[in-house]
Amino acid sequence: MNCDHADPAELDALRQVFGVDDEGESALGWDAVRAFEAEHGIVLPEPYRTFVAEVTDGSYSGPPEYGLLPVAELPDDWGDDGQERDLSKPFPLTEAWLWEDDPEGGDDEDELIERVYADGSIVLGTDGCAMNWHLVVSGPHRGHVWLISDVGAVPFGAEFGHTTADPGFAGWVRHWAADKPWDDAV
Repeated sequence: MNCDHADPAELDALRQVFGVDDEGESALGWDAVRAFEAEHGIVLPEPYRTFVAEVTDGSYSGPPEYGLLPVAELPDDWGDDGQERDLSKPFPLTEAWLWEDDPEGGDDEDELIERVYADGSIVLGTDGCAMNWHLVVSGPHRGHVWLISDVGAVPFGAEFGHTTADPGFAGWVRHWAADKPWDDAV
């Protein structure tokens, strides 16, 4: 997984999976990507960065269940708690954590849970019922995809033992495409 350089073969595969044939019209464009990054004090990990700049910024087809969100949006079921998100702060986790099963509890746990939702990740989309896929954009897990729900958070990828797929955005998309070939994509 290379978070700093886009692999042209991965970008071609992403175009195929999402069925994007609008010659980049649905893409954000490089100026908008750089403005988003400057506003939030981050650099988006590759290949996601090039994908939203040149291919598409969101899609109704493809992963997750309810489509890929544009880079700056949150799912409809996110809630309205007014919590500030800070993408430049490091994502706080490096291993799976099911807080629902954590017997410790307490104020420190509540604060950490808030940071899991607020710090260092963008939301790729939702599978509904507050099960949201995040792409980590800062911290030690930059470039990794995580499933965060109301009961815990789990990193995606074979190295974490939760799937046989490659980690990162491209691995996550390939995994979904293998299970659900939208529009006959591979």
